[in-house]
Amino acid sequence: MEEYVKARKLAQKAYKTSLLKGSYPYLQVLDEILSFTPTSSEMDLGLVEIPLDQISGTKTTGRTQAFASNFMPLLPEDSEFAAKWSSLYHSHLEEGIRDPIKACEFMNRFYVMEGNKRVSVLKYSGAVSITGQVTRILPEKNDSREVRIYYEFLDFYKLTSINYLWFSQEGSFQKLLKLMKKQPDQTWTDDEKLDFHSAYIHFTDVFEEKGGRKLPLTSGDAFLLYLEFYGYENLWDKSHSQIRSEMVKLWKDFQLYPRKVPLELSMHPEARTAKPVISRLLTAAPAPLKIAFLHDKTAEASSWTYGHELGRQHLNEVFGAQIETLCYDNVNMEELGLKTINEATSKGCRVIFTTTPKLLGASIKAAIHHPDIKILNCSLHTYSGHLRTYYGRLYEAKFLTGVLAGILTDTPYVGYLADYPIYGMTANINAFALGVKMTNPKAKVCLEWATVKDRNPDEVFRSKGITYVSGQDLITPKNASRKFGLYDIRDGHMVNVASSIWHWGKFYERIVRDILNGVWKKKETQTKAVHYWWGISSGMIDVIYSKELPEGSKWLLNLIKHEFSESGFNPFSNALYAQDGTIKSQMGQSLSPEEIVTMNWLLDNVEGKIPPIEALVEEAKPMVLLQGLRPPVQ
Repeated sequence: MEEYVKARKLAQKAYKTSLLKGSYPYLQVLDEILSFTPTSSEMDLGLVEIPLDQISGTKTTGRTQAFASNFMPLLPEDSEFAAKWSSLYHSHLEEGIRDPIKACEFMNRFYVMEGNKRVSVLKYSGAVSITGQVTRILPEKNDSREVRIYYEFLDFYKLTSINYLWFSQEGSFQKLLKLMKKQPDQTWTDDEKLDFHSAYIHFTDVFEEKGGRKLPLTSGDAFLLYLEFYGYENLWDKSHSQIRSEMVKLWKDFQLYPRKVPLELSMHPEARTAKPVISRLLTAAPAPLKIAFLHDKTAEASSWTYGHELGRQHLNEVFGAQIETLCYDNVNMEELGLKTINEATSKGCRVIFTTTPKLLGASIKAAIHHPDIKILNCSLHTYSGHLRTYYGRLYEAKFLTGVLAGILTDTPYVGYLADYPIYGMTANINAFALGVKMTNPKAKVCLEWATVKDRNPDEVFRSKGITYVSGQDLITPKNASRKFGLYDIRDGHMVNVASSIWHWGKFYERIVRDILNGVWKKKETQTKAVHYWWGISSGMIDVIYSKELPEGSKWLLNLIKHEFSESGFNPFSNALYAQDGTIKSQMGQSLSPEEIVTMNWLLDNVEGKIPPIEALVEEAKPMVLLQGLRPPVQ
């Protein structure tokens, strides 16, 4: 009875806390929940090990008010209920509770039909689970996030029979399987289930010991985030102190989940700060700063890699003996990325540029393992507090070439050949379309994609009599072609008219100069994610024109370029209308940087659409899975 008194005090405390919070102070009743929740069917799961943490209430209202919301008993010590509870507790100490309860499962929460006192005693005793005969009640499928996550859980449960794991974000069960290198339809063996349970409990012991239950995420969310950085293999062999040490580095991520640390967006290079002359004269010449570049392809095979390699060569020319650069090609997988970054750091590299979004995951993991190394990843709309990211506002240059295309075309259409439907690409297309509209309001932009299966963009352009096309931005040395920039395809041959240019060397020079001058350190104490998103004003983005252009056209383009550089001109200003007629920006308004980066709609003077991932060639799918646009909300 002494234990019953203690349990009742816990119940009274929970009861008062619930009242103060304005929440229901007794057990939840499933029948009441189902009275306003449509269901589709029921199924018998048989005998199931039920996590006590996931038992939320009772099936019916019968004994609801005998327990507080934490399943501790509320009735007086002199009641028959108290005597039975105390007797059951004594029996549990002597021989254990073996009889299974009966329960219903709904949305991975359990509601007791028979055995409320058994659950209460075991929860009070600190037990982890109880055996139960379980009936699953399925909700009707709908578009709510909770139901979508539940049906993802059901697919996972079919493979694993695991019910103690839960996530708050969609796609997490599939992400877990991928991190564990399991096929999405692979049934787990008993040994795999035991190993996973051991690893999960090993992690959650430390997570809860550090106060993880007070954070705004589930233990499953935290576990998944941990696996993204430290992997699954041999987790159960790690000591608590090792897991605790690794967890400290991720605690800020846990606290903000699913958000990230605040973003500090650098739209323009800051005013330069250099060391005083006397300081430079008195300081002995330091050892050269070692810098590594990691590319997913070679400069010969990829115009993107070629551009970054030009940037690396620019660094060597500008800084000479002050720096030493290393280049790693064909680093196209995360594991290889981590291995290569570790190799670069072992060779003394203190700055590492990973020049593709494909290496973002490897870059973040490496940044956690090497907090003293400056790691920057070239990607858009993917930022982290553990490293810095960078990209260019190419849409500014696309607007200029669109202006020129509108001037030059003598047909109702201008062609635009895009590659991947990823963040930033739609901004480039729409900026080009705005430029065309500025000088030729009646012209339409015919949008085609180079990565769509079974489609020939050139034939489409020919069928519409198109004479000017905006193609890729750089030449691939191995496959030299004139299909880059804005080109004229009249008379059966191509003539380049203008082209957007990435001056990566301008960006790399500025970053390295800041590091050498000690300016970088000023931001290292900030708890923000830094993303560099520079445009024409920085010199990182530019446009070159043919000498054959009329002087009036050159004058107009230079005037607009000056507006980009000096006044921060935003082409996404005033009234903007999407293809479906919806207004995306009112007159006198401008889209924010976030709205520009994430736009997943096309302007009303664009003919074409953003292709789904199923329509793409296989080579394009990994990039789109990583950086692909979110589908519009219907």
